[in-house]
Amino acid sequence: MQIIDADGHVAEGPSLAVEAMRRWPEQITPRADGRALVIEGRNYPEADGPGAGCPREHGLSTADGIDYSSAEGVLGDADRDQIDTMVLYPSLGLCAPTLEDPEFAAGFARLYNQWIADYCASSNGRLRGIAVTPIEHGEVAIDVMREAKDLGLVATHIPPALKTRNLDHPDLDRFYAAAVELDMPLGIHGAPGMHLPKVGVDRFTNYIQVHCISFPFDQMTAMTALISGGVFDRHPGLRVAFLEAGVGWVPFFIDRLHEHFEKRGDWIENGWRRDPQEYLEAGNIWTTCEPEEPILPGVIDVLGDDFIMFASDYPHWDGEWPESTKHLRTRPDISEESRAKIAGTNAERFYALN
Repeated sequence: MQIIDADGHVAEGPSLAVEAMRRWPEQITPRADGRALVIEGRNYPEADGPGAGCPREHGLSTADGIDYSSAEGVLGDADRDQIDTMVLYPSLGLCAPTLEDPEFAAGFARLYNQWIADYCASSNGRLRGIAVTPIEHGEVAIDVMREAKDLGLVATHIPPALKTRNLDHPDLDRFYAAAVELDMPLGIHGAPGMHLPKVGVDRFTNYIQVHCISFPFDQMTAMTALISGGVFDRHPGLRVAFLEAGVGWVPFFIDRLHEHFEKRGDWIENGWRRDPQEYLEAGNIWTTCEPEEPILPGVIDVLGDDFIMFASDYPHWDGEWPESTKHLRTRPDISEESRAKIAGTNAERFYALN
């Protein structure tokens, strides 16, 4: 069985940060205590205060033998966990959509995309990179995404909401149209402490409390915007993955959206035109799961198995390496056909890895 990790992460290490500081010494500096980088005057990550992110020193796994220091180390870790291909989202690079100076934001995104392309280049296709883009800054975001496609990156990261706009804002239609034209899927990934818009998490200053609610709330916000805001109607070829929140919330939330569509859908001007589940069936909506989720068989029963992808969250603190794939490979309560789809073939289709 082919296993593709649809949402792993790269630990960029010092090389990316050092090069960024060399290029933009006025925008990026290390904090004196080493707990963060200071970018445009803000801590990345911001580990204190409302919506606090993970302190830098606690973000990565301490599992015995893990080696995320190089591409070679990551491949060794993948072998130990029986993973054939890893799709790598950023860690520090998640800051890219939040950068405020347009020229700097575009430059940093281009630096990151070249860096991750080079990082993956020697892996013979086993490591696949995700692009970042300055989505807040209009047309340059499309240019950067187009360049990333040429670099061989397999999707583009976007945040769950922008600073002052939701993901259904008409200003983003040209970006979505370009993603469809490029056959570039979009991966929605939140990040506490990265100065993204906050939904509910600003009520908490403890990172663990923030972490409990930030990822599912973020994804519900994004799904509401994309479905009820008519984005999939205007761009029916758009593929979007809702990441790092598991899959258990999806049947509940699709059903909740269904009720609002059925009873009050006409309250949203130019809003969604079809029942929410139809967008899932049409291939617009994808998500990742944690393979040990007890509700996974129920999700398959209700919504099917064509949209669910395995994710490890390697090498972050809440991942299960070196046993990320154990439950996927061994749990007896899903069929072999579903197991194979979730393990690899769905991710192969979403990311167009053939």
